[in-house]
Parts: sequence; structure tokens; C-alpha cells
Amino acid sequence: MIDEQGLDAVLNHRSPTYKARNLGAAKLSKSQAIELMLEDPNLIRRPLVLAKGKAIMGYKPEEYESLR
Repeated sequence: MIDEQGLDAVLNHRSPTYKARNLGAAKLSKSQAIELMLEDPNLIRRPLVLAKGKAIMGYKPEEYESLR
């Protein structure tokens, strides 16, 4: 998903951990971001909607219709 949508799309910028660790200022590698998300799954943007070979990260109801 990171390769497809980019790291910025996958990380939850509203997470308290994201803010506490000042991750917005950090230049994370893909492997560093994955390690952080494994430590704290709240760093993964939700909801994650998978259907018909597509993935939508975050609350985007206007895009859900394209998955029907």
C-alpha cells in the first residue's frame, strides 16, 4: 500500500503517537514507517477499505461508491 499510495497516505497524521513523536518533521523511510506502524497500529490511517482491487485509506465516503 505504501508503494501504491505513498507513505503520507498510509500514516495517520491525527494519531497522538504521530504528534508526540513529531513524525511530521521526520523524513521516514518505508522500513522505519512499517516498524512504527507495527509498534503502534494507531499510526495506520483508518478505515482501510479494500474491494475490487482498490484500496481507500481514510474516511472518504464519496470514493466508496466506486467500489460497488
